[in-house]
Amino acid sequence: YLFDLEINSIDWGCVLDIGDSLTIPDEFTEEEKTTGVWWKQLAAGAMAGAVSRTGTAPLDRMKVFMQVHGSKTNKISLVGGFKQMIKEGGVSSLWRGNGTNVLKIAPETAIKFMAYEQYKKMLSSEGGKVQTHERFIAGSLAGATAQTAIYPMEVMKTRLTLRKTGQYSGMFDCAKKILKKEGMKAFYKGYVPNILGIIPYAGIDLAVYESLKNAWLARYAKDTANPGILVLLACGTISSTCGQLASYPLALIRTRMQAAASIEGSEQVTMNHLVKKILEKEGFFGLYRGILPNFMKVIPAVSISYVVYEYMRTGLGISK
Repeated sequence: YLFDLEINSIDWGCVLDIGDSLTIPDEFTEEEKTTGVWWKQLAAGAMAGAVSRTGTAPLDRMKVFMQVHGSKTNKISLVGGFKQMIKEGGVSSLWRGNGTNVLKIAPETAIKFMAYEQYKKMLSSEGGKVQTHERFIAGSLAGATAQTAIYPMEVMKTRLTLRKTGQYSGMFDCAKKILKKEGMKAFYKGYVPNILGIIPYAGIDLAVYESLKNAWLARYAKDTANPGILVLLACGTISSTCGQLASYPLALIRTRMQAAASIEGSEQVTMNHLVKKILEKEGFFGLYRGILPNFMKVIPAVSISYVVYEYMRTGLGISK
């Protein structure tokens, strides 16, 4: 009974997409795997993520813009930042980098799901229930595996998001210029803080989600162990926000390392040097630049994802 709840609860993972990859992948029953429903769930989730990311792309670009260009001496406001972007490249420039951000959903989802299944088999006993800590470990490893595979796309997404008019004609032109000018290693700049960020994000996300869900069940559940999709979405939104808050400094360091060579041709800095530099020049809150637009996109992103996911479920014939 409780195991069924655990299976149903993870369904929010298909729906929730706030522009940053979720660490704990979706869980599917054996029946869903044998009947082929799992790929429909993943397809519906991928489409929901694509529409959601496109809808909130201007806020995502503003976040990256603030992370890289913002400082104590160059304070960027939301309105001022948007005006600057539109003046430089027109309204369409607000969606720079979104194509790559959407394209990486499919390979990342597929790799994460397949890796998660393999890691679960390695960690759990034969035929036994997968424990929460095993899900956390398997999910973290699956997230790291997927990120390693698609990380060059993450670097290109950052470069394309920050590009000036005429700098790159598209994703392939961007890849070609990075390879020619900086070499293969440039595609993995910021990789270490990115992987390190998975642990606090995954741990807090899962712990807060489980705590909120169980607290709701203890207080309101009478005849059911399934809180319902809206409650699960609320729990997932809060838990992901908490996870992002904890891992945000590492995300900012990653983005600055990815962008460093293309912005000002500055010396290539290490993660430790960059953290020290930010703390000295901007203080602790310098590690959280751009977090306002990041949080502003959470509710619209979740809302769009939920609506699109429900339409996709109906279109693909997935029963409730």
